[in-house]
Amino acid sequence: MRTFLLLLACLVFAIVSVTGFRGTKTTRNPIEIFPDMVRQAKVKEQAPSFFFPNQRASRYPVLGTVPTGEDAARLPYLNTGMMGDRWGDGIPIPLTAGTLKKGQEGFGIFCSACHGSTGSGNGIVTQYGLVGVPNYHSEHTRQMPDGQMFYVITHGQGLMLGYGANLSVEERWAIVAYIRALQLSQNATLGDIPISERQQLGGR
Repeated sequence: MRTFLLLLACLVFAIVSVTGFRGTKTTRNPIEIFPDMVRQAKVKEQAPSFFFPNQRASRYPVLGTVPTGEDAARLPYLNTGMMGDRWGDGIPIPLTAGTLKKGQEGFGIFCSACHGSTGSGNGIVTQYGLVGVPNYHSEHTRQMPDGQMFYVITHGQGLMLGYGANLSVEERWAIVAYIRALQLSQNATLGDIPISERQQLGGR
């Protein structure tokens, strides 16, 4: 009988220890056999990581590692927006009508709420008090290198979150290409238009 009561007491203690008392609240993570994905060890954009001594989550590639294959020369810029130790310029994916269409779709989903459909920094959220949204037609943004724009889309800047986890590398570059098209639509000169197209518009 004593053994039974002892085992019963241990069982009750174990159940209470695991499940807790009804209505009990705590800020501690629950005991999980398989950890929830929300609490997995991962890098979060613009957040520290205590895994590394300097607490920087964003890391440089491991020394000695290099890309291989026929795209080795363009991979660093394609994936980072950097050429050596500086921002690069140029769109490293084929510029086609399909690319601009994909960029337009991505811009409409992820960018227009803040930057507006024309990139003028007057999206719907600015009507609710958000300030400081960049205008893509300002001189500063027009002069921003393509690689830097790709980096900001990937990692975020200021109040803007990064979209590297939401968009593929090609989709991010397509958005950069579409932003450049928006800028040209507002700042192009007659000389930027091919002669054949200029004649169709009635120009000389």
